[in-house]
Amino acid sequence: MPQLEIVRDPARAAAMMQPVRLRILHELREPQSASSIGRHIDLPRQQVNYHLRELEKEGFLCFVEERRKGNCVERIVQATAQSYLISPEALGELGATPEVQRDRFSAAYLVAAAARIIRDLAVLGLRSRRAGQRLSTLTLETEVRFRNAADRHAFSEELTTALARLTARYHDSASPEGRIFRFVAGAYPAITKQQDDGPEGAQLD
Repeated sequence: MPQLEIVRDPARAAAMMQPVRLRILHELREPQSASSIGRHIDLPRQQVNYHLRELEKEGFLCFVEERRKGNCVERIVQATAQSYLISPEALGELGATPEVQRDRFSAAYLVAAAARIIRDLAVLGLRSRRAGQRLSTLTLETEVRFRNAADRHAFSEELTTALARLTARYHDSASPEGRIFRFVAGAYPAITKQQDDGPEGAQLD
């Protein structure tokens, strides 16, 4: 089972984003029957079966096997991935893109850049799977506690210079076997206090 599936289609996203279906998908990280799920989430088997049919129709479930239980035959199904992420593509023209953000130092631009990463990886992951190849990626992540704003600014300047130097050293626009990779460096304050912020959406400039 894949670790992650990125949902690109708005209709599929809408079909998944019902609370009871999210609970069912969570249960189906392991193969189960409708009866078993119903016991776990306290829903009648008939209702569970309805949601299973809808999820299976949208490609979120895969058939595992049939098991005989007394005089009945139960279908055992499983989710297609351990976890899911909805691509900004599902929002159509409302999805954030870096091209429409003017301020590269804004939180909105950083989020738009992250959204583009999700969109691109969804497409590349699909193409790699169709080709039977593993998608080559690299992730670097760390936390830095700056003494003051001046140190943070100096760090940003040095990081920018280092990235420009490495780009100039390794970029080859002529090699016929070359392949372009996109590098994104971003920073934001780390969350150090855990609290319940509720479901309210965040507005960023």
